[in-house]
Amino acid sequence: MPVTDQMPTAARLVAAIGLSIVGWFGSELFRPLMPEDTNFGWFNVVNVVLGAICGWRVTGRRLGYGYAEGFSAGLTGVAALVFWALFLQSLNEMLKRALDNRYDGVIKGLTAMFDLMVDYGMTMINGPLIGALVTGGIVVGLVSEWVSHRWS
Repeated sequence: MPVTDQMPTAARLVAAIGLSIVGWFGSELFRPLMPEDTNFGWFNVVNVVLGAICGWRVTGRRLGYGYAEGFSAGLTGVAALVFWALFLQSLNEMLKRALDNRYDGVIKGLTAMFDLMVDYGMTMINGPLIGALVTGGIVVGLVSEWVSHRWS
């Protein structure tokens, strides 16, 4: 990878902001799917930051090669956002449970973390949520690709 691939561009900024917005709306659509007594804490903020990172590093890296590549870059960015959100949120929940001495060892905690990832992933199987994430990823990818052509 050439050094210039790490340079900040307007397209990367747009992708980061766009996936942050997708992360926020995805978080808001996910909240009603969880039990009412769920304490979300920094849930939205963490997902916004993850959206910015995935937009900058995943989607932004693949821009400037045409609209088909922008389309797939947006979807790849959303997929990365969903994976890392599931990973970090399940890690956070596992750590909370570990502090309550629910696990006998490290391996049981890690196994429980991946079980939580699967449970949260199954909870995400919801039409409006999936539609919003896919549509948001496509729009972010295409708009970011347009910006890469416009201001390159």
